[in-house]
Amino acid sequence: MDSLHLPQDDQDERHAEKGKEIKVSPAQSTMTLIEEKPEHTDPWDLPELRDTGVPWSALDTRGKVLRVFVSLGKLVLLLGLLYMFICSLDILSSAFQLVGGKAAGDIFQDNSVLSNPLAGLVIGVLVTLLVQSSSTSSSIVVSMVSSGLLTVQVAVPIIMGTNIGTSVTNTLVAMTQAGDRSTFRRAFAGATVHDFFNWLSVMVLLPLEVATGYLYVVTKLIIDSFKIQSGEAPDLLNVITDVLTKSIIELDESVINGIATGDPEARNRSLIKRWCQTFTNTVRLKHVSKHLFVDVNLPDLAVGLILLALSLLVLCSCLILIVKLLNSMLKGQVAAVIKKILNTDFPFPFGWVTGYIAILVGAGMTFIVQSSSVFTSAITPLVGIGVISIERAYPLSLGSNIGTTTTAILAAMASPGETLANALQIALVHFLFNISGIILWYPIPFTRIPIRLAKNLGNITASYRWFAAVYIICCFFLLPLFIFSLSLAGWQVLVGVGVPLIVMFIIIIVINVLQKWKPGCLPVVLRSWDFLPLWAYSLAPWDKVVGVITAKCCCCCKCCQVTVDNEAHTENESVENNKKSTETMKYKVDVLLSLMLNKVNSEFHNK
Repeated sequence: MDSLHLPQDDQDERHAEKGKEIKVSPAQSTMTLIEEKPEHTDPWDLPELRDTGVPWSALDTRGKVLRVFVSLGKLVLLLGLLYMFICSLDILSSAFQLVGGKAAGDIFQDNSVLSNPLAGLVIGVLVTLLVQSSSTSSSIVVSMVSSGLLTVQVAVPIIMGTNIGTSVTNTLVAMTQAGDRSTFRRAFAGATVHDFFNWLSVMVLLPLEVATGYLYVVTKLIIDSFKIQSGEAPDLLNVITDVLTKSIIELDESVINGIATGDPEARNRSLIKRWCQTFTNTVRLKHVSKHLFVDVNLPDLAVGLILLALSLLVLCSCLILIVKLLNSMLKGQVAAVIKKILNTDFPFPFGWVTGYIAILVGAGMTFIVQSSSVFTSAITPLVGIGVISIERAYPLSLGSNIGTTTTAILAAMASPGETLANALQIALVHFLFNISGIILWYPIPFTRIPIRLAKNLGNITASYRWFAAVYIICCFFLLPLFIFSLSLAGWQVLVGVGVPLIVMFIIIIVINVLQKWKPGCLPVVLRSWDFLPLWAYSLAPWDKVVGVITAKCCCCCKCCQVTVDNEAHTENESVENNKKSTETMKYKVDVLLSLMLNKVNSEFHNK
């Protein structure tokens, strides 16, 4: 009987053990789900800005009043920081003009080089980088056209180049958010979507302009069709910012224009406005400069370097504080409301209208601040912290391109009657260029290639943050200089070197697309790049080299410690995984031991 009874107990115990196992297994998986992050999360999803403070309903009267005053104080501080941010951008532009303004005038003076469309494009990029202002470089072009040194056809590629050069400012602003990977991913993508739009537009419209004269012909028809009278350019935000900026530095921009137009006296003059020390009865004083450097006996280069360092310090400090303030203010319901307003589309069937309204908003805001760099640099940190999505930042950036051209149009209308037509035609070329780019890269969702390119670049820079600096140096300095040097050597060298490189670049892009979507169409060898050395198709070996160099050269720089961060991140993940696996094994052993003890106890009691 005992022998028959024991197996029955064993069966009961087995059923009990199975019941215990069924109860234990879900607990383990639940714990894993809580501790581990989901594998298929989209890094481009906007993060939730959680409100960690005390809810409004839980505050007493004194707490509510205190919170209102603190919020008002933060708002006033935010407006003050934005004001200092805009002023620092203005001072930064003046500093760049002091450092490289005369060089920019010398570059514009070589008309034989400017007759080459590619050289004109590159000169527009480089000069705008030197003066950090597309309006300044555009005004130089307008003055040269008005004086007869340049024709409108020759000036068209230069205007395209100024459009590219002005987009580097917000890309540099995005570099200040390299501390956090997810924030840097969104901020850098939000900044470079403007770059990709400008580059892609130039790649399509510059060959079209060379072949057909599209921009010149259309703007010429507009100028000839309307009787346009001269007017005055608006002075909106400058009324507020000039109070501070002109008390620090004030430049005589006619010096750069004089060098560009061949005035021999302009080369010996300083860009800094000075006191007028001699007065006669025949001289009428129209303007007296009263700024910090008016009586300083320093060369323009020294003053420019001083202002460059100070303006960069103020710019970065204001940007960091603005991001911190926005993170503290945009929480809970406030963040939800702002996100809903900025990122929600209109209901069907009017959802497509939302993007065009964003373009108008970007154009209007840029018209108010009179600088596309200021507007795009202001929305870059908002993209980084997750208030504005990349899809919404794209039409805002397109609108800023239009806004800065409308300001140039109104400024051109202030020209005298004899030069009004040419000046206005150049401004209209800039306007039509951006409108044509929007038609190419926005109306159809499939054609919004700049968004996809910016996201891919954001993913790369989030993993290898040093690549952001490589991108800026290559796209805005090395590539323009390389094209410029080839164009100086003549059309034969330009075509002989440039065409094979372009063909090879197109072939690589086509192979990459086929590898992702149709690998069966390719030979077995080309279905992956494994036949090449690892450094030829992967950034991982370069990342190790950069990590070793930066670890020796700038150990204290957090942004440069990419490899150290990656290794530490990988090591932490491996330690956590080992810890979790050890805890899991320990848990299973404990469960098994407890089951064995229960079985032994039950058998002992049965005996």
